[in-house]
Amino acid sequence: MMRVRPEWIDFNGHLNMAYYNVLFDTSVDQAYELLGFGPDYQKTGCTTYVAEFHVCYVRELHENDEVFVTLQILDHDAKRFHTYQELYHADGWLAATAEGLTLHVDQSGPRVAEMPRISRPTWAGWQRITQSCHAPKGPGAASGSAVARRAETPGQHQAQAAKSGANFTFRYRCGSSNHRTTRL
Repeated sequence: MMRVRPEWIDFNGHLNMAYYNVLFDTSVDQAYELLGFGPDYQKTGCTTYVAEFHVCYVRELHENDEVFVTLQILDHDAKRFHTYQELYHADGWLAATAEGLTLHVDQSGPRVAEMPRISRPTWAGWQRITQSCHAPKGPGAASGSAVARRAETPGQHQAQAAKSGANFTFRYRCGSSNHRTTRL
């Protein structure tokens, strides 16, 4: 779990919009480590850069709220990957969603470059899972349609993440009510 820090609260008494990005980024850093793109990978001369990142603010967070993030890999190719994240309060309600496009970068340019073949089986496994499932309601909702999800109740993946103490879970959803959580 992550906690909303007092210095992140704005003059309106809730989490400043910039810190939603901090929470999403902190959790994805932990996930990238498991996927082979952590700090040690950067020493190889390659890294990842976020090309696009869209956040939908669904419900306010306040000082000391405990939160966690789910991460779904929607698609990838040799040079980029598309992710979807959901930020949940520890009580299970959705606070925000985020969708990103990340590029694999050779830092000698810097220039976009293919991912090493050794990491592709991990990505290919996730692509097979997500291609066999329906996409979550949120991707592509950068215009704000995720606001309609405010009343959504927590699913199994949120409860499992809260119990595990992790900042994120990998999640995929098949159908409308079958939630699965997978740890690498």
